[in-house]
Amino acid sequence: MLIKNTRRAAVTFALVLFAIPAAQAQTATQTATFAVNAINQIAFVGAPSMTITTAVAGSAPTSVTDALSTWAVTTNQSTAKITASIASNMPAGLTLSSTLAAPAGATSAGIKALSTVAADMVTVITKVAQGALGVTYQLDATPAAGVITSATRVVTYTITGGV
Repeated sequence: MLIKNTRRAAVTFALVLFAIPAAQAQTATQTATFAVNAINQIAFVGAPSMTITTAVAGSAPTSVTDALSTWAVTTNQSTAKITASIASNMPAGLTLSSTLAAPAGATSAGIKALSTVAADMVTVITKVAQGALGVTYQLDATPAAGVITSATRVVTYTITGGV
C-alpha cells in the first residue's frame, strides 16, 4: 500500500511539475503622455548700495560700483534674452548703470545705463541652468546732481524666451 501511494504521489507530482510550464504569460500595456513647457526663470540675490563721496578737483564726482550681487538663470529655450529697466528715471545729473555676466554661450551687452526704456543686458541665452553670475551696478553723478539724500530705484530684469 505504501508503494502504491508513493507511486501515485510521484505521478501526481510529475503531472503538476509538467503542467506549470504550460501556464501562459500575461502582459498589458499603458501609454504614458509627457511634455516639457517653456521654462524661463531668473533670480537675483543681493541689495546693492552706492554712495558717491569724493571727486577730484576740476572733475565730476567719482563713480562708485557695487559688485556684490549675483544672478541665476534657467531656460530650456534658444536665443532667450534679459532686459533691464527702472520704473522712473534717475534724478537729473545721476546715472545708474548695470552689467550682467553672461552664462555659458550667451553674450553680455556690457554696462548699460538704466531708464524707463528696457535695455538688452544679455542675449543669445540658450538651454542653460547657471547660477552665481556676477551683477555690477555703477552710479555716476555730475555736479548738477547736487546733494541727494538716500533714494532707491527698483531694477526690473525680464527674461524673454526664444524658441
